[in-house]
Amino acid sequence: MAATSGEIRKGRKFDQVLAGARDVFMRDGFDGANVDDIARAAGVSKATLYSYFPDKRLLFSEVARMECDRQASAAMAVIDPDAPVEASLTAVAERITRFFLSDFGQQIYRICVAESHRFPELGQRFYASGPQMLRQKLGAILRAYVERGALRIDDIDMAANQLGELCKSDLFSRRLCGVSDGVSEADITRVTSAAVAMFLARYGAD
Repeated sequence: MAATSGEIRKGRKFDQVLAGARDVFMRDGFDGANVDDIARAAGVSKATLYSYFPDKRLLFSEVARMECDRQASAAMAVIDPDAPVEASLTAVAERITRFFLSDFGQQIYRICVAESHRFPELGQRFYASGPQMLRQKLGAILRAYVERGALRIDDIDMAANQLGELCKSDLFSRRLCGVSDGVSEADITRVTSAAVAMFLARYGAD
């Protein structure tokens, strides 16, 4: 697949291509993934694959963007705008933590960190679809509670970044470094509860 950037061209088998590419990237990483395996996994011809994605980096970044967007939409869907701030932050923090710890979240992070020095645009696309989108989604939630008087935040972007980083505490690094493969529900509750408690200690209005 070409190394130069291109434009995404959608068609009838677009989602099918993304699903096959997701499986191959997860299994083989960015460098190990090749067009024959992706086409085979997607059940399409190489010509069809090339017609949608002339660039492997573009294909990978679109796989990452679609998954991050799906996860973010799912997280927003569980938020009750009328719920107390602690309940809403706990729900969204749990979603964020689970994504960071998922096989997909871990693999995407590894690939982007490994490849961004060679392909800066790959890192830029990942940042836009991952950390930047997370900050924007969290910012909207936080801003609503600031307007209601439940939070006191001067810098919404900074606060959103901080909450996202708090959700990585301990478990993310352990999983990333292969120190621990198994994560229990109690582990997730421990991290998310502590993240929300610290966040509210800094930004809570009461």
